[in-house]
Amino acid sequence: MTAGTVFDRSRIPLTEWFAAAWYMTNQKHGVSALGLQRLLGLGSYQTAWTMLQKLRTAMVRPGRDRLQGAVEVDEAYVGGIEQGMRGRGTECKFIVAIAVEVLSPKGFGRIRLGRVDDVSGASLVPFVSAAVEPGAEVRTDGWKGYNGLSGQGYRHHAISVSASGDPAHVSMPAVHRVASLLKRWLLGTHQGSVTAEYLDAYLNEFAFRFNRRHCRRRGLLFLRLMEHAVVTAPTRYRPSRSNWQARNHNI
Repeated sequence: MTAGTVFDRSRIPLTEWFAAAWYMTNQKHGVSALGLQRLLGLGSYQTAWTMLQKLRTAMVRPGRDRLQGAVEVDEAYVGGIEQGMRGRGTECKFIVAIAVEVLSPKGFGRIRLGRVDDVSGASLVPFVSAAVEPGAEVRTDGWKGYNGLSGQGYRHHAISVSASGDPAHVSMPAVHRVASLLKRWLLGTHQGSVTAEYLDAYLNEFAFRFNRRHCRRRGLLFLRLMEHAVVTAPTRYRPSRSNWQARNHNI
């Protein structure tokens, strides 16, 4: 491994990094820091948690290809229960933009996820530009935040969910399916624990797993993660004290 990887060999032996990556890619629904600490016999929960965060960062390959063909795009809201908010209004939840390749005649391809600050065009159009290849057909609902896509070289197809007479999950099945799976995964694997600082890392892991959901060779997932790791810049995590207090919440 080169010095430019995520692995911090000054504190953790490389063999333990390999063991952590193997364990992470061989667990279908992800792992917890507490489980990794027990498996490797680490003396510190903080060390296990940081290792997982670094590996999640490496799950996104620099310069990866953008989505192509027909792509559905929408937003989902993740976080705790929020009372009294409807539509695209939110005060406590985090907004996650979702792009999904729609295959013909049926099925879904790859996905891209990204946390956005709001649902304005200033946030949504840059997400699509980073996730989808120009010239692709981008299918969205009728929200005005997507109006600028045609000017960015996309074939924008806006679906009026209310006018269609179909529920949203029927008009745009791909993004709603992925949003449902994401929320279920966050709740089941991470006990619904979501913070703005580390949400991107969880989105990286979910996308990595989803895009390789048909892979039956777990060793290939391990190989892909290692390939990503050697070209990923080192990162340092200094989590707040509350993160360490969450050790029993399967973060």
